[in-house]
Amino acid sequence: MSTTRKRLTDLIEDPETALGSTDPAIRRLAVAATLGRADLVPRITKLLATDPDATVRRECAEVLGTAAGESSSALQTALDDGDAAVREAAAFALGEMSAESSVPPLLDRALDQDEESLVREAAVAALGAIGESAAVPALLDLIATGPPQVRRRCVPALTVFDDDRIEPALRKAATDRNPMVREAAEMVVGRALG
Repeated sequence: MSTTRKRLTDLIEDPETALGSTDPAIRRLAVAATLGRADLVPRITKLLATDPDATVRRECAEVLGTAAGESSSALQTALDDGDAAVREAAAFALGEMSAESSVPPLLDRALDQDEESLVREAAVAALGAIGESAAVPALLDLIATGPPQVRRRCVPALTVFDDDRIEPALRKAATDRNPMVREAAEMVVGRALG
């Protein structure tokens, strides 16, 4: 067995030791190897808040998104991380967890006009995944006034809600000036009528 293969096998079998590596690439791989290891969730939560490398923090957010609800507060805090990729991963993870307590901070990210588009899109998708009706007014506003990528992401997010205002908003989006938004809405409106 080659040295590299042996190191990777060891890392997968015992990721905890590699979490303290000085090499961020090794730490990131170790974090990925902790997937499904509930005993290491506290360690990954701490790394999410403290690791100096954004790629490691992003990996932590992704792994924590598959963990039990105990990680939602750490992920909510990560929505304010200095790196947009970490904020995006945290938003996505909160949607995967369906953490209703995350709706207010996700709304903040989705509505923040100074936020990176990918983060806003992830927040909108997470709001749709969570399905809490408190998000409907903001999503209706965003589908009408947000940037094109966010308007497009609002289309599937809104389809999970039962609200009389949604169908008219989706019909209007089917005539949007942006082809991405129009196509996404046309698919939904077409299915609803079919």
